[in-house]
Amino acid sequence: MAETPFHIERSPELASLPHAFFGSAEGLHQFGFGGPGDSDAIQAVRAGAASALVKGAPLVAPHQVHSCDVITVDEPWSDEPEGRPVADALVTNRPGIVLGIVTADCGPVLFADEKAGVVGAAHAGWRGAHGGILENTLAAMEALGAQTPDIAAVLGPTIAQESYEVDAAFRENFMVSDDVHFAPAGVRDGRERWHFDLPGYIAARLNAAGVGTVSIIGQDTYAGRRAYYSYRRATQEGAPDYGRQLSAIAVR
Repeated sequence: MAETPFHIERSPELASLPHAFFGSAEGLHQFGFGGPGDSDAIQAVRAGAASALVKGAPLVAPHQVHSCDVITVDEPWSDEPEGRPVADALVTNRPGIVLGIVTADCGPVLFADEKAGVVGAAHAGWRGAHGGILENTLAAMEALGAQTPDIAAVLGPTIAQESYEVDAAFRENFMVSDDVHFAPAGVRDGRERWHFDLPGYIAARLNAAGVGTVSIIGQDTYAGRRAYYSYRRATQEGAPDYGRQLSAIAVR
């Protein structure tokens, strides 16, 4: 396969590890099964992304359903459109495996305890973050020997607060202590609105859990049309489908 010019964001906090937040490259790459494009082509670009991190390594990615379930990966599974294990986070201490999750506004979080040789990847939308996907990922990493104070967690491209308008029904899912993550957005269609800070909420959960280093890439998927797919943008524009970006990490 010819070398592919991937659009990649990386984090200084994970610089010693194979990792990347892969964007759309102006729509050239679409990493999610079920999105637009031929499944064979999607499978090939996913494999190419994994190999760009660790030459010849398989991509291990779950079938995501906005759950709080985490899989500890001991052996890779086939990266097929159907039949992959259902979960929204993965952890491993095995080299030669690239963990990956796909997103299109939700928060992709990559985790690493380099000292223990344990990495993780989580898909954290508001439901997952609220339900405990981040804490569950940390617990699964600790079961492999990681220590939460030694973990670096990096949040990749995610919908930003100014792009994420929500209503009162959404806000009712949260506690008063979460008010700091809501900013007034006025009234539309006769209903009061707020802007929800998903990146800030994810970072707050990680900090509260005792993660040693928490970092945010700071790219807005909704506003970054040329670099990222956005479920909300596609929905508002009446698009028939939407793409997904890939975030991936491996043990060094």
